Amino acid sequence: MGKICIGIDVGGTSVKLGIFTTDGKLIKKWEIITRKALNSQNVIPDIAKSVRDELAFLEYKLDEVIGIGMGVPGPVLPNGYVEVCVNLGWRDMFPGRELSALLDDIKVELANDANVAALGETWQGGAKGYSDVIMITLGTGVGGGIIIDKKIVAGRHGLGGEIGHIHVRDSEKEYCNCGGRGCLEQIASATGILHEAVTMLKLDASDSLMRKFGDDLTAKDVLDCAKLGDIIAVKVMDTVARYLGVALSYGAMMVDPEVFVIGGGVSKAGQYLVDIIDKYYDYYTPISKNRGKVVLAKLGNDAGIYGAACIVL
Repeated sequence: MGKICIGIDVGGTSVKLGIFTTDGKLIKKWEIITRKALNSQNVIPDIAKSVRDELAFLEYKLDEVIGIGMGVPGPVLPNGYVEVCVNLGWRDMFPGRELSALLDDIKVELANDANVAALGETWQGGAKGYSDVIMITLGTGVGGGIIIDKKIVAGRHGLGGEIGHIHVRDSEKEYCNCGGRGCLEQIASATGILHEAVTMLKLDASDSLMRKFGDDLTAKDVLDCAKLGDIIAVKVMDTVARYLGVALSYGAMMVDPEVFVIGGGVSKAGQYLVDIIDKYYDYYTPISKNRGKVVLAKLGNDAGIYGAACIVL
């Protein structure tokens, strides 16, 4: 058998893992539960054991693995140092070094999970064929990743691609999880979309399809109602798209990528979402029509493992 690599995407609920050939073919993918007790101290040992078990099952030896790439939910410094991963309780760690030590000192490369997802989409997903990419992931929060010349741009302090925490709204009174106010994440994430909808339903007493969901209303419901022409839902998504358009215009002016990739659960709204974002992206970037286009991600939840594997190739 030929050489292989492994991609790992560490999340707050589960850890996704994949074994790949060196030309990008996925051999096998699987998940394990993220054990968050005791500040997630069992996560790295659990990953190491799972990797050994799956390699043995597939009859691969550890020395056939050229390396492991791992995405983690927090800023990563160039030397692999992680100051904090809020959702895991990790602080002052070198997770890559820890995993390597448990796997016979195999090479382990570490990066922020959103940056890794952007690399995955560039390698084998919605941005395949492009070299300069900005990805925005619209999920529970808003993540982002910057790829230039097919390489992750993490920045000197690991903050490159923290698109969700760009300040876009001065009137915001509530605090974001980052400690700021008016972040893109507070408006354009699934959580933000739901908050915008609930607020608007309280301010506007007119009929809305969204009211039938009551307290069970979700961001997907808001998007579905907007697609059906519900006036309040359309207003909500117009607000969301406006601030996303602002963020894309910032990215275009600072980085000028070939393409913007929209991923995350909210991106399942499809071309409808792209079209309303494009309207405001055009408005806030009048300087030229020759700029990066907006496309949808293609790898879904697998983007992280693809990108992580790509780090070591």
